[in-house]
Amino acid sequence: MNKQPEQTKYTALYERLSREDALTGESLSIQNQKQILEEYAAKNGFANVRHFFDDGTTGIHFDRDGWQQLMAEVEAGNVAACIITDMTRFGRDHVEVGRYMEIFRKNNVRFIAFGHNIDSQYPETLEIAPFINIMSEWYSRDNSRKLKTVFRAKGKSGKRTTNKCIYGYVKDPQDKSKWLVDTEAAPIIRRIFQMTVEGMGPFQIARALEAEQIETPGYHMAQIGVGDHQWNDEKRRFEWNPSTVAKIIAKPEYAGHTVNLRTEKAHFKDRNVTWKPKEDWLIFENTHEAVVAQDVWDTAQKCRTIKRRTDTLGEANPLTGFLYCSDCGRRLYNHRAKAHRTTDGRTGRVVEKKEKNIYTCPTYYIHHNDCSMHYISAKSVGAVILETIQRATVYARENEAAFVEIIREASAVRHGETVKAHRRQISKNEKRIAELDTLFRKTYEDFAAGLLSEKRFGQLSGGYESEQETLERQTAEMKNELERFAGDGIRADKFLELARRHTDFSELTAPLIAEFIDRVIVHEADRSSGKREQKVDIYLNFIGQFAPPDEAEPEDAEAEEKRAVWREYKRKERAEKNRAGQGKTA
Repeated sequence: MNKQPEQTKYTALYERLSREDALTGESLSIQNQKQILEEYAAKNGFANVRHFFDDGTTGIHFDRDGWQQLMAEVEAGNVAACIITDMTRFGRDHVEVGRYMEIFRKNNVRFIAFGHNIDSQYPETLEIAPFINIMSEWYSRDNSRKLKTVFRAKGKSGKRTTNKCIYGYVKDPQDKSKWLVDTEAAPIIRRIFQMTVEGMGPFQIARALEAEQIETPGYHMAQIGVGDHQWNDEKRRFEWNPSTVAKIIAKPEYAGHTVNLRTEKAHFKDRNVTWKPKEDWLIFENTHEAVVAQDVWDTAQKCRTIKRRTDTLGEANPLTGFLYCSDCGRRLYNHRAKAHRTTDGRTGRVVEKKEKNIYTCPTYYIHHNDCSMHYISAKSVGAVILETIQRATVYARENEAAFVEIIREASAVRHGETVKAHRRQISKNEKRIAELDTLFRKTYEDFAAGLLSEKRFGQLSGGYESEQETLERQTAEMKNELERFAGDGIRADKFLELARRHTDFSELTAPLIAEFIDRVIVHEADRSSGKREQKVDIYLNFIGQFAPPDEAEPEDAEAEEKRAVWREYKRKERAEKNRAGQGKTA
């Protein structure tokens, strides 16, 4: 590439402002830097100046538009000198800064950072540059650590760590920290949750909304001027993306909660954030008006974990995903087939095959000897579930006070020892958390006084932070569990709300199952009495297993003993077959 003659080259003036720098006021603004650089260039005889700048860009990375334009001109041989106010405008990665200074040298570009008295025309001034670069990077790392600490403290306090509203909310004009329900978007969100409860997936919901010409969240937010994800593409105004629907369903904010610290950066130089496990999120409940009720939100989350297939017979049985094997714990698999005629291959006779709609254990079909079939027909289990819901709801409506008392007494018995253990552990954790705060403060003081190396400080502080986060997470989980125990009466009230809402139903529907059923445990059929008997444990939402007192039958100890003997016999039989199969393989 032909180099330009020296007299036609220009002087590059580079300015950079990061978001953090912008907080300090006008002194570091791009316009202020431009004025200072132009005055310096004029005073020192640098002509033919050209500005390159990056506004709101970190100095940790160098893939900045303005900087890359400057370097393209340098390597094209069009730059005689590059001037910046100081080395921090250059960048905050001492390795990369050193590499780019070498590029300047190879291309005969005079480099000046007059704020630090650095001028490549005078080599002795460059001796201090590596130290400045290292301190600049250290400042960035330290600033990142401080910002992270402030951000975490804000998140732990319950204040929102984002300034933007999500779809479905707008900011309160009187108080920007408060969210108000967006009356236009809220009905759409409620419909999305209702369709989820009814068994529809994100793809089906997206297509339904698109068919009804409902504006997408991005388009709607662009019209009202809120949120981060705004776009005005008229052609895609109604193009709902299934991933958008899935994200809406998953947000606890729609139940009225604030969620903080969902993401983190492993290193201060990282560009992309990583998502934390959900159990590590900080959730502060009832901080703003909910768009959907908590029980609806919870039901929608449960429905999202159930994979519903569609085959030649249509949609999956609505019970699919709620039935579990009592032995291996896996979800039972639904087998379906229409009634049809077939020919017996041995006799040649036409055989009438009945309609099949059954549930069996998948482990049995994959590894016969590891579990048993746990066969049950959809019709039978559906009838038991429907009857259980009907009896529980009728009793709850007709005996409200007695119903709540039964649930509370059962909770006291079930959770008594757990409550004591949790309270003891919470007390220990809180004491240790306070100790770790003191240790971290002392360690920082030693580091600031030069008694600890940066490496050692990082190891100690990192260990303290990790232990503290673990204890805080464990403590929060235990407190939440205690609140759930204490709220069993409230949960009984929630079941009562369901019972009052559903007063007349004669068949199981997908919404009814999702609202009332937590899980159904299916036991292996018992033939010890000479006839086929099968136990089914039905756990209702909010209250678990429940049988009205006047309908609960006393357990026959002798019959239960026989069933236990039968189950043990079948277990040993499976184990023996398993060993025999392994012997043949060997």
